[in-house]
Amino acid sequence: MLFETTQRRKRRLAGLLERLGYEVTRQTGSHMGLTKVAEVEHRITVPRHGTLKVGALKSILKGAAQHLGIGRDELIRELWGDAR
Repeated sequence: MLFETTQRRKRRLAGLLERLGYEVTRQTGSHMGLTKVAEVEHRITVPRHGTLKVGALKSILKGAAQHLGIGRDELIRELWGDAR
């Protein structure tokens, strides 16, 4: 699909993170909370309002990569494959 709404892309990001073991634990107001419970609990917040800014996306990916013990580029390949 060439065009996706911003909300759809955010849900897609949440779905990709779910593949890595994160679960949507709350959806209140304009934010979606995802949690991964392993040895240490890790929480990510994905905003559901407006456009997902580059800085917010980088922060989400950085936090997830650090928690998983992999590099950000490796996480991007796991989530989206080699096609960027």
